[in-house]
Amino acid sequence: MTADGAMAIGRVRVLHVATVAMSTVFLRGQAGFMKRKGFDVHVLTSPGDELEGFAREEGVTTHTASMARRISPLADVGAVRDIRRVIRATAPTVVHAHTPKGGLLGLTAAASAGVPVRIYQMRGLPFVTATGSRRALLRTSERVSCSLAHRVLANSRSMAGTAIEEGICPPAKLDVLCGGSGNGVDANGKFDPGRYGSTVRGETRDRLEIPRDARVLGFVGRLVRDKGVVELAEAWAELRVDYPDLHLVLVGPLEERDRIPRSTEASLRSDPRVHLTGLDWETPPLYAAMDIVALPTYREGFPNVPLEAAAMELPVVATRVPGCMDAVVAGETGLLARARDSAALAGAIRAYLDDAGLRARHGRAGRARVVRDFRQEALWEALYAEYCRLLDERGLTTPDETGAAA
Repeated sequence: MTADGAMAIGRVRVLHVATVAMSTVFLRGQAGFMKRKGFDVHVLTSPGDELEGFAREEGVTTHTASMARRISPLADVGAVRDIRRVIRATAPTVVHAHTPKGGLLGLTAAASAGVPVRIYQMRGLPFVTATGSRRALLRTSERVSCSLAHRVLANSRSMAGTAIEEGICPPAKLDVLCGGSGNGVDANGKFDPGRYGSTVRGETRDRLEIPRDARVLGFVGRLVRDKGVVELAEAWAELRVDYPDLHLVLVGPLEERDRIPRSTEASLRSDPRVHLTGLDWETPPLYAAMDIVALPTYREGFPNVPLEAAAMELPVVATRVPGCMDAVVAGETGLLARARDSAALAGAIRAYLDDAGLRARHGRAGRARVVRDFRQEALWEALYAEYCRLLDERGLTTPDETGAAA
């Protein structure tokens, strides 16, 4: 069925499965591209406000099934049953499952329903920062998802290497398309700094009550422990003293899951030079107001923020962990510090605060790399070719034979 409920006659149907509706951000542009290539695209997530707008923008059909983000055996059995019900109703030829939980539930349902092509998009490996029984459980979950998939697509080469080293997935089944990343970057459109001049920079700073001549350190992401927000707050406590003109902008939601200490939150909220915007999807004007972007995360698959920031000609300070090591070329487009080390983080940020020329050089090099290696259309074309290859291997009809979408 199409977004208006009409049946797509003779077209290959792809069903994307992700745990939460917010994950549709990974499919923006890509879903519409695949529809234009001839696929009948459906998306299934837990209920969420983002679904309606996504369906309208991309012209695809959406479905819902409640999925708990944490492992919950009773709820997970019910979720698999509900996902399988959607699969039976839509009869997809391809199920493309995303995120660890969406992969486990979606591919379990798809395998039990006999879906002919099953793909797992490995977007992150939560077990690498877990310990004890939780680590064992998460690791097993990843192995099951990979075993149920015909093809595993990792978002970064460093994460793919970890998956192979840990015995999560055999090398022959695993691949990284183009330079990696979740969905590429619209560097010549949404994240083109040429679209956001000094006027946007000034107006955004005015809105946030930041002096126009101040220097701004930015963070974009969920405000949780795993993203290194505690270490960022500790580094900030040191930097704010030594650089009186420096302001900190935090873009993203505070979440209960993996919550930062309330004392950390209180210190950030009470600081007049710290600006919490909350969740804001319109990030380019915010990037335009920044001078440096920090992502002191503990783990990543392939973070979008360093690529978006680089596209906006901003230098990035990230951590030396899988995913970030793909997104940032240390000493060329940004700097990498040890994870969970606030002193190392502060030192890397200082290097940029003390050298405006270094900031500018790394910012320019970052944008050139994103334009060259992370163009969205190139990634989508590679994924389209992968779909067609998997269909052809199984003797199934490809969109070239059924015709493109009207």
